[in-house]
Amino acid sequence: MPRTSPRTPVPRDVWVLVAAAFVIAVGFGLVAPVLPQLATSFGVGATAASVIVSAFALARLVLAPTAGALVDRLGERPVYVTGLLLVAASSAACAFAPDYWTLLAVRGLGGIGSTMFTISASGLIVRLAPPDARGRVSGLYAASFLLGNIAGPVIGGLLASFGLRVPFLVYAGALVVAAAVVHSFLGRRSAAPAHTGAAARPQLLLADALAHAPYRAAVGSNFANGWAALGIRMALVPLFATAALGAGPQAAGLALALYAGGTAAALTFSGRLVDRWGRRPVAVVGLVGTALPTAFLGMSGSEPVFLALSVAAGFGAGFLGPSLQATVADTIGSGRSGGRPLAVFQMASDVGSILGPLAAGALADGIGYGWAFAVSGACLLAAVPLWATRTPASAPAAGPVEGGVEGGVEGGSEDVAARPEAP
Repeated sequence: MPRTSPRTPVPRDVWVLVAAAFVIAVGFGLVAPVLPQLATSFGVGATAASVIVSAFALARLVLAPTAGALVDRLGERPVYVTGLLLVAASSAACAFAPDYWTLLAVRGLGGIGSTMFTISASGLIVRLAPPDARGRVSGLYAASFLLGNIAGPVIGGLLASFGLRVPFLVYAGALVVAAAVVHSFLGRRSAAPAHTGAAARPQLLLADALAHAPYRAAVGSNFANGWAALGIRMALVPLFATAALGAGPQAAGLALALYAGGTAAALTFSGRLVDRWGRRPVAVVGLVGTALPTAFLGMSGSEPVFLALSVAAGFGAGFLGPSLQATVADTIGSGRSGGRPLAVFQMASDVGSILGPLAAGALADGIGYGWAFAVSGACLLAAVPLWATRTPASAPAAGPVEGGVEGGVEGGSEDVAARPEAP
């Protein structure tokens, strides 16, 4: 039965993070359309320009464990602000890069900062969100990034008319503003390091997190989401629209926009469903709802069908994000630091978004787009059985795990970290 408890208000500190996320996403969207063009302005080809884009993701992946360790040692707030300032410095340096290799190096520096603020922001959301509102808070945070990513490229395209380097300077300024907002308005006590305070927060070890089936399901699902919903959408959809449908880049852009619109529509209520009905059923709905339209994208023989499936896939993805984030939050709990488990959760998506386009591109070249999209859909469906496994009662824990880890997956969450009988 659905929960009928009164709606828990969202804390002010969470709204600070949501506002900062919007500013960050708008800034990222500013440079996305012009980064490849800036790279090719140095006389390199499309492959070298793509390496610039991949360098950012690769740096995020490689440095994620280090960022997780920093969060456990120093606390979320200083790591978050430092990460933002590193990306700001990287963006400003991109604007003044004199050659291709300098641009490649400073863009990689931005990836280091990105993984720092991403993991620390996730840790803050875990700790600041009320246990019975984690799905709603995750949905708000995801929606702020989504709206920023929609608005950013439009603004970036306009700014590019003043020069390819201008969006990078504006992005750097936006990140400095976001860092100042977080530093000034985020409560110091709520962002204290794990090892300080009267009651020091214990660290959740990665091995203990992996002992819980819901966390393993969330990691596996995030890999599949990175493979299909993130990697394939950005790499294969534009190629399919042009090569297979002959629809041109306008249709590809419209498909990506409709995907984002479908996700935004689902996020208006999916977070509440996660809190009301539980993590597991909403996650399964998200996996299946994203997998089926993705699998059939390569079989769409007309532009209207292609666009309709893009909307449907985006709508399904809107159920997946909040349920996975809330599951990880249940595993860590508000009373512990979980930098390393958060890093692994992020890395799963990054690995999927790197491997997915490579595998799908090879399939598309070898046996056709239909198989490439079908395999991507199958990857999402392969994560569904992970949610059928329950955590044994004897699963080890580094400290008092929230009793809602398993119960939260079934129906909402209950922060009972202080209860002595919690497993």
